[in-house]
Amino acid sequence: MNLDAPTVQTLTRRRRTPEYKLPVAPDVADPPHDFEAIERLSRLNGEFEKQFNGKLKIEPALSRPLVSFQANKHRAVYRWYKYKEAFSAGMIEYFVENLGLSKGKLLDPFAGSGTAMFAASSLGMPSEGIELLPIGQQIIKTKQLIDLKITPGDIAVLSRWATAQPWKSSKVVHSVNALRITNGAYPSETLEGLGKYLAVAEKENERVHSMLVFALLCILESISFTRKDGQYLRWDHRSGRRQGKKVFDKGKILPFNDAISAKLNDMVFDLQAKAAPDDLFAKSPSKPGEVTLHSGSCLDILPVLKSATYDCIITSPPYCNRYDYTRTYALELALQGITEDGLVKLRQDMLSCTVENRAKNLAEMNPKWKKAINAADQQQLLQEILKYLDTEKDRGILNNNGIPRMVRGYFYEMACVIAECGRVLKRNGCFVMVNDNVRYAGVGISVDIILSDIAQKLGFEVVNILVLPNGKGNSSQQMGAHGRESLRKCVYVWRKK
Repeated sequence: MNLDAPTVQTLTRRRRTPEYKLPVAPDVADPPHDFEAIERLSRLNGEFEKQFNGKLKIEPALSRPLVSFQANKHRAVYRWYKYKEAFSAGMIEYFVENLGLSKGKLLDPFAGSGTAMFAASSLGMPSEGIELLPIGQQIIKTKQLIDLKITPGDIAVLSRWATAQPWKSSKVVHSVNALRITNGAYPSETLEGLGKYLAVAEKENERVHSMLVFALLCILESISFTRKDGQYLRWDHRSGRRQGKKVFDKGKILPFNDAISAKLNDMVFDLQAKAAPDDLFAKSPSKPGEVTLHSGSCLDILPVLKSATYDCIITSPPYCNRYDYTRTYALELALQGITEDGLVKLRQDMLSCTVENRAKNLAEMNPKWKKAINAADQQQLLQEILKYLDTEKDRGILNNNGIPRMVRGYFYEMACVIAECGRVLKRNGCFVMVNDNVRYAGVGISVDIILSDIAQKLGFEVVNILVLPNGKGNSSQQMGAHGRESLRKCVYVWRKK
């Protein structure tokens, strides 16, 4: 693959890159952060941005729907499960076409629901992905099942389930696994319906059973008292759980029988359409590329992959935003049989993106990561931000004392991931990453600048940092201090030297 200047230029339109600044001191009524330190960090941030003059570019084609799950809502199969953290299949097609990657092999080290893998496969590219969360693994395995093994007879059985609802007459009711954070998540009649459905589903063949369980995973939020809300599950007042001072009403909670039949009908419609593709499906080659899933943490799996194997990496890691996916996907994990101890292990094995992550001893995990650790040690903007956060912690200013540990862990672990990605990429291989900038204690953290600088230290050329036309607003915790002042949401394009 050759990423020469003319090829890269097709990704961007020449225009003046706007000047991005960290926030100035808010009103005196706001929390008493060290505003002199904030100003100093703002100036340092500006100096680093100047190093990427000509690289930071607004790309109008990268709309929010394209760089999020929203554009998948009208794609067959992709639309079944709403994996909110996913990017769209259209985004993968966009970069594959514009970077000339269609003949290469793709890797996604944070595979999520497998969008990059299956979109690449549909273009004829072999692809591999690494995913830690069981819900992501289940989505990927179900899509593999559809592509390789599902039969017309299986589809007919699913259609019968959608219309006849055979579980309703079952005398057997399976117990439904729950975790402490999911106890009481369903109305009593819904819980009974779940148990009957699981009992009858076991009588079907392995393929149909897998599809039936997957359909169930797709509707759990809609039939529960909960709603995914970033860092946690938000509970409707009808659950009887108290959660903060405000009363939350999620609106209509769907009856189990209606919700599962509607989902099964959607699945049957899409599966039948595969025999006569319509506009729901992207154009596929006669022979899709092979899809391979590696289950586990990329910090464990990347080091055992063969060097110089992949032509491109397209991924979106967890953001440094405190979101705990073991909480937001707790209903699904509980149904999959995850135990309390298993949940804690998953949370620790994740990339450090939540305040509950304990520090990982990266040097002990892999002595070969010394260069990556040194690259993070030498990143001046990162080190000054970490000093500031530690100081604010000591002053008792932070709303959670785990923030400095999380931010430190995030960037050091990402440095190791970037180093491993450089090792497994072929020369001139392309690395495309979707990520958000964040803000803590009044300081905007330019994740794009810090990671791109670390990547340069680890053998990458920064081709572009493509900025979405519309930035990301503040979290609710910081809205009072900073209003709707936006942060950059970017797609990084790096090339291995």
